[in-house]
Amino acid sequence: MSTSDAYLVRANGAFAQAVLPSDQPTCPLCQGRGERLVEFDGIQRMARCRCQKVPDRLALFNHAKIPARHAKASFESFDKDLPDTMPGFVSAYKWVNSFERGKPQRGLVFHGAVGRGKTHLLVAMLRELVFQHGVNVRFVEFTHLLAALKQGFEHGQGQGNTLDPLADVEVLAIDELGKGRNTDWELAVVDELISRRYNGMKTLLATTNYAPGMASGAEANLSLAGVQQSLGDRVGDRVFSRLMEMVDFQQVSGDDYRGAGG
Repeated sequence: MSTSDAYLVRANGAFAQAVLPSDQPTCPLCQGRGERLVEFDGIQRMARCRCQKVPDRLALFNHAKIPARHAKASFESFDKDLPDTMPGFVSAYKWVNSFERGKPQRGLVFHGAVGRGKTHLLVAMLRELVFQHGVNVRFVEFTHLLAALKQGFEHGQGQGNTLDPLADVEVLAIDELGKGRNTDWELAVVDELISRRYNGMKTLLATTNYAPGMASGAEANLSLAGVQQSLGDRVGDRVFSRLMEMVDFQQVSGDDYRGAGG
């Protein structure tokens, strides 16, 4: 039985949840205890049973905080028949298959217009990292991060309570990077988070609706006149410069994925 056959992923409240099937058989090695005697160098000791591999990875997936809307997002469910979607899909698939734990890993940022499947690919990558590689990952949508920080302030909590887990996790995925009102406070938040991951040599994945580029000076309201803001305009040149060292950029093109039923 493959790993994907051994669990179910469903929406549960705000987040996706991975669970074991209800008819899960009892492990014949440990009789369901989760640990058993093993011999190593002639010495017997209690160790975690290998039947716990799938439950452990389910726990990692559930800790990732993937939105319920994307519970079914995977490489298999991505619509590869839509025009111009293959470059993004291939880039995501190759990245995951070349991932090596314990080594500094250059990240990946998907950019393109809304509805092209960027978030689907991002979640598919996290899913593979968890279930195939056992990687500790976290997903965060940027505006939800800002809301969580503001809520923490209202309850007398410093922003470290929210940012520390995101700065320290093995692989962080930021959805909608650059979204928001672009206030000085928001710029300071993204600067701190990206800087901490940069200094810690931590892997970053992300999506953004803005093309990579240093700040052009364009204002958001000028986009109506055909002057498009760059990612540098949205996160600042300091952050964008660090992103250039941390990640590769991959455009995701094609028709509107949501309009096509994706």
